[in-house]
Amino acid sequence: MKYLILNILALIAICPVCAQTEPFTIPLYPGAIPNSKKVPDTERTEFRATGGRFIYDTAIPTLTIYQAATPNGKAVIICPGGGYRGTAIDKEGFLVAQTLAADSITAFVLKYRIPNDSTNIDKSLAPLQDAQQAIRYVRRNAGRYGVDASRIGIMGFSAGGHLAASAATRFQTLADPTEQDSISVRPDFAILIYPVISFTDTLMHRGSRENLLGKYPSEAEIMLCSAEKQVDPSTPPTFLVHAADDRAVPVGNSIAYYTACVENGVAAEMHLYPRGGHGFGLFNTTTPDNWMDRLKNWLTTL
Repeated sequence: MKYLILNILALIAICPVCAQTEPFTIPLYPGAIPNSKKVPDTERTEFRATGGRFIYDTAIPTLTIYQAATPNGKAVIICPGGGYRGTAIDKEGFLVAQTLAADSITAFVLKYRIPNDSTNIDKSLAPLQDAQQAIRYVRRNAGRYGVDASRIGIMGFSAGGHLAASAATRFQTLADPTEQDSISVRPDFAILIYPVISFTDTLMHRGSRENLLGKYPSEAEIMLCSAEKQVDPSTPPTFLVHAADDRAVPVGNSIAYYTACVENGVAAEMHLYPRGGHGFGLFNTTTPDNWMDRLKNWLTTL
């Protein structure tokens, strides 16, 4: 908790406008949640000393909106990580949203459904359905938030990076086959921070793969959920960050996605740090370099 409080105070010190902006949360779906079982809500929150709140067992997805005081037209939907076991909602969600909003980018933190057979009919589809619905919502309501409907990106950390990469490569097919809304769910850009990309045996983060697909996925499921295998020329421009000494999610995940982008003519920028491990959030304390500054520079080119 000390880590979280110090980071919040640091953000307030450099971002007085952001500190005064009051975020608000809305249900992701206005009515029934697709692919959902009618069971009691068992969501629970754990406080972690090095990252703030970690939320388990989400079955009712939400969007928390950080509206920029002087919006520049760009929007970013943020998918916190958590190995598809939960979401690091503060460290990889709200703190990031505050930083983006301070830079005139309207941010939407997605608390997506955690894959769970007890709450989802098909748990492998629930997070992607939520990501696509979030894109749909922001695009439909772009004018309300001062957002350009053609400048909506998706961002993810760790397993949230897998979700963001899936949204960036699997938009041609709706994750909810019953959805009638024709609004495009293709993000206009993607931001992947130490992302889980591949579900192949050599690169996978086992926990993420098992939580999404179960212990014994088919080869077809593995290929579909390996985002580097799904990149094609229609994949949106992508920004990647990773540390070479990441022992949880091998840096080869980002390299594989970057390579696929290059091979398909997709604009991509990647920043690799020699150290930092996994889950450093906004602050890789092993380097004076600030990856968020690199991201903001990149965003000015879009």
